[in-house]
Amino acid sequence: MRRRGKKTFLDLVQENKQALLNDSQALERIENRLDEKQMRRA
Repeated sequence: MRRRGKKTFLDLVQENKQALLNDSQALERIENRLDEKQMRRA
């Protein structure tokens, strides 16, 4: 069976997730934003 030429939204989300997990700087920025958000709520 051949795969369709176009990627589905779910495929794109999975690719983006993998790219983020491999990008340590992006992960650090996300963690910092989450920490700031939690500090504001406390």
